[in-house]
Amino acid sequence: MSLSTNRRNRLMVFVTQLGKFGVVGLVGFAVDVTVFNLLRATIFDPQVMHAGPLYAKLISTTLAIIANWMGNRYWTFAKDRQSQTVREGVEFFLVSLVGMGIGLGCLWFSHYVLGYTSLVADNISSNVIGLALGSAFRFLLYRYWVFSPGRSAARAAGASTTSASTGGASTQTASQKASTQTAPAEPATSTGRLATVPEGRFIGES
Repeated sequence: MSLSTNRRNRLMVFVTQLGKFGVVGLVGFAVDVTVFNLLRATIFDPQVMHAGPLYAKLISTTLAIIANWMGNRYWTFAKDRQSQTVREGVEFFLVSLVGMGIGLGCLWFSHYVLGYTSLVADNISSNVIGLALGSAFRFLLYRYWVFSPGRSAARAAGASTTSASTGGASTQTASQKASTQTAPAEPATSTGRLATVPEGRFIGES
């Protein structure tokens, strides 16, 4: 395979994963918005519970992260998902929180530092700039850390080395057992003794 063909294939994989990541992100965004509005309008209505919107957002964000994780694990990065599901889920959740913090940081900087306090400015800073930067951060960390092909390859190589070592040890043990079982019997010891005479000849003594 030529170098140009290899680069083209890698680029196609990258673009495909990026497109799937975008679709999964839209699904997660829909889950977040839908659940938040449903909860805020019902059991977490601010007229019923003062901190209701915060609880509603916490639940909707958590469900959106879970939806994103499932979509990315079993579709976007299906070939590179890790065997240690719990660790992968924790890493995914941490990256998602940092990505969300990037969006909040953009909103804070625009609103409280730069002084752009209008509704339009808040939406641009959080849902355009912050969302773009946070999404880029998440995609890169998902691809090169959480679902990194290198981690899967290293784990597979380690498993192969362990299997090879175990197999070699088993083969060596089996060979030793076979050698022990097939070892020739020692010749019977003669009851006579040999005596040396001055001429250098040997004679048997009973």
